[in-house]
Amino acid sequence: MEPMMTLHSTGEASRAKPERDASSIDSNQLMAGRRELIIRHGASTYRLRVTASEKLILTK
Repeated sequence: MEPMMTLHSTGEASRAKPERDASSIDSNQLMAGRRELIIRHGASTYRLRVTASEKLILTK
């Protein structure tokens, strides 16, 4: 398993070891055939998109 990416407030990403109790879901299952998904987290809303090159982008 590849280490998880952590995004810092500076915009720089670093590798972090996943938590032992962290659950995992395949992105295909999460997206369920969609190219975009809205995620609500507390009072914030995030948009998870699949790019043309099949990468994931999460924006606030």
